[in-house]
Amino acid sequence: MLKFVKNHMESITGIEIYPMISLLIFFIFFVGLFWWVFTAKKEHIKEVSEIPLENNQNEQSL
Repeated sequence: MLKFVKNHMESITGIEIYPMISLLIFFIFFVGLFWWVFTAKKEHIKEVSEIPLENNQNEQSL
């Protein structure tokens, strides 16, 4: 079955650009994600990390 798909894909002109585009999108997304993680304020990260604990405390107090 893979041989059928490979032969079919090779017959499409210009298909070799799609793997490069997907790799570029993948790379840009993760570079942006790493940039956001390293530049995010520590207070924001601490606040977001405590959200599950706050919800749990609210449920116990009811």
